[in-house]
This record gives sequence, structure tokens and C-alpha cells, in this order.
Amino acid sequence: MKRHSLHHLNRLSILCAAVSFCAVVALAAPGYALYGDPPNDTHPWAVHDMNRPRPPVITPATASTPERPGKAPSDAIVLFDGTDLSKWAADRNGTPTKWRIRDGAMEPARDSGDIQTKQDFGDCQLHVEWATPVKVQGDSQGRGNSGVFLMGRYEIQVLDSYQNDTYADGQAASIYGQSPPYVNACRAPGEWQSYDIVFRRPVFKDGQLTQPGTVTVLHNGVLVQDNWVIEGPTSHMGRTKPEPHGDKAPVKFQDHGNPVRYRNVWIRELAPRNPDGTVGPDASKEAVAAKRKEIAKGIRKDAEKQIDAGEKVPALNTLMESLQYDKDETAIKSIESLSGGYLDELKKLDKAAVQARKGEILSVLGGFKFLARHRILENSFEPKVKLEAFVAEKGLEEKR
Repeated sequence: MKRHSLHHLNRLSILCAAVSFCAVVALAAPGYALYGDPPNDTHPWAVHDMNRPRPPVITPATASTPERPGKAPSDAIVLFDGTDLSKWAADRNGTPTKWRIRDGAMEPARDSGDIQTKQDFGDCQLHVEWATPVKVQGDSQGRGNSGVFLMGRYEIQVLDSYQNDTYADGQAASIYGQSPPYVNACRAPGEWQSYDIVFRRPVFKDGQLTQPGTVTVLHNGVLVQDNWVIEGPTSHMGRTKPEPHGDKAPVKFQDHGNPVRYRNVWIRELAPRNPDGTVGPDASKEAVAAKRKEIAKGIRKDAEKQIDAGEKVPALNTLMESLQYDKDETAIKSIESLSGGYLDELKKLDKAAVQARKGEILSVLGGFKFLARHRILENSFEPKVKLEAFVAEKGLEEKR
């Protein structure tokens, strides 16, 4: 585990002796690593925890124009970039599709049938750009009809809904047969439109639904479906209930007999909502406790390395930091030992040397106060009481 404890985060530079027990690197403002509210039964990390892993850095997507599709984000799987259909098939058996590419877009030929990805997907962010025919033919559901099917089951309707009346739960951007969009954000026939879809699949265990699926849709940048809870596979004329299925399945585009075109199709696979049971409203106390012990173990290994390197004050701070994750008696005994030696060394310093070490001393005391304030250590913890007395004696405490 990469360390981000007090001595790594300081902006103040302190002149230190190389051999002395009190030799330290620069420290942060008092209590910086022990800063926000500590972990608890449902949160393995502290608030503003510098030990918490950072998200990966990616290159974001670029916007499309009517003339040119944008670029996918760097962590996306590009399903169609306008050049080939190698990631698509007619069915689960990999039968070659009869869809064709024209002017950088994919579209169904006559009687092509549906097209689906060769790869299966579950939780995802899906970007799709589509355009209905410029020449308007038909009305209602017979005009520019297609569909984007998540896991091959849950349809986001594609339809020319520009000045074209139809039933509300069947117009463009509806969850077909279930949820009408908040607004009709359709552009005119022939103009490129976009769906940005965030999908969380239903979760089943032993044939029973344990977590419902949800879908959020932005149509041309406008929120039209907000975390809609999917009732079951979408269906024409009928209501459905959740039906158990696997974790992943293909994305499918529908051939409804209209030459709807698609371009710039990409997908980002999303991590499960709570893969290890340590985050969110359904966090498990057992899983959180195990995670906290794991974090504390890594921090204490760093403290051991600091002790071996003679960096005993940083080690003291690091061990104090570890207690907010796991109150370990061995670590407390080490803190008592290091604190005793630290205070003995401080008492040997003259007034000028003590003043030069003021920031460091108050940082250590700040750690003790944090742990006492959050009842991780007793307010009467002997090393804290003795250091407080030393600070008071030397007049180091900041006046308020």
C-alpha cells in the first residue's frame, strides 16, 4: 500500500538531525492524515481518506458533429467506428450479419433481421448515435422504427418521434411498454441523434430477484429516463415480470423494416455496484470490518519499515493512523513505546530546538487528540496526557 500518512503530506520543511531518535521528515498540519470522520461499521474508509485508491485516469470522449462522429473515451470498447462490423453478428451462433455499412454508418438491408454484439455485456454505459430516414414514410410505429436492446431483452425504443404521434410508452427513448420519456427530445428526420444509457442489470440468486435492474437515458443530452426500475423484459402489448438470466448478454439493434442508421457506438463496462460488500446502503458490517483490518495491516507494515529505517516519529504517526481502521493492542503498545522515547528525547532539547520542532510536536499531539475525540483511544491515554503537559509547559499550544 502506498503511504499517504502525515509525514508525506506536509508542506512545511523542518530541519532534522540525521542520527537523533527524533529525526523526522516534514509533517503536515496537525492531524492531516487523521482528518475527516474515521471509518465505522458501514464505511471502511475515513472521510477524505488519502489511503483510499484513486480512480484511473482516462481520456474523455469528444463530441460528435452532424458531419463527423466523436471519439470514444479511452477506456471504452468501440463496437462500431464506421469501418467494419467485425464485432457484430446476426445471432448468438455468430452467423454473419446482413447489415451493411454506408457512408460510415451501419444500417439493415431488406430482411436483414436484428444485429447483436458478439461480446456479452452486463452493467454498462452505452453510447449510440442513430438517424431515421430523411424521407418520411408511414406514421406512428411505422416510421423510423428500431430499438436498442440491453442484454437482448430490455428495449430503449428508437423511433422517428419528430411531429409523429404514437403511444407514450412506445415513442423514442421510452423503455418500451413500460416508461415514457420525460420529454420528447427528438430531432428532425435524417439528423443524427444520440442515446447515452447507463444500465444496471437485474441481479438474481437461486432464481430469485435480489436487486432490480435500472436504466438511465439521456436523449440528445437531455435526461429522459432517470434510474427507471425495469419491470421485466420489454414486450409489445403485455406486462412482464423479472425473468432470471445470466450476468451478461449481447447488445442488440432491431431491424423493424425501416432503414434506421447507426454510428459511433461504444460501451464502457461498469464494475458491479458493491462487488465486495463494503460500500453503499447494503454494505455488510462483516465485509467492512474485514476491509478495515486489511487496510490497517498494510499501514502497519509501512510503520515497520519506518522503524527499521530509524524514522520513529513518522512510524508513530503511521501507527496512530492505523488505529482508526483497526484498534489493535499490539499497535497501541508500540505507540506507547515510541511515544515514551519521543518525549524523553524532547525533554533533552533546549528552548530553541523545541520551538524549531513545534510543528512536528503539535502534529503528534493532534493525532492523539483525534483518536481521543473519536473514542478510539481514551482521553486519559498516558502518552497523550504527557505530551499535552509538555506542550503546555513549553507554551507551544496555539492561542485562540
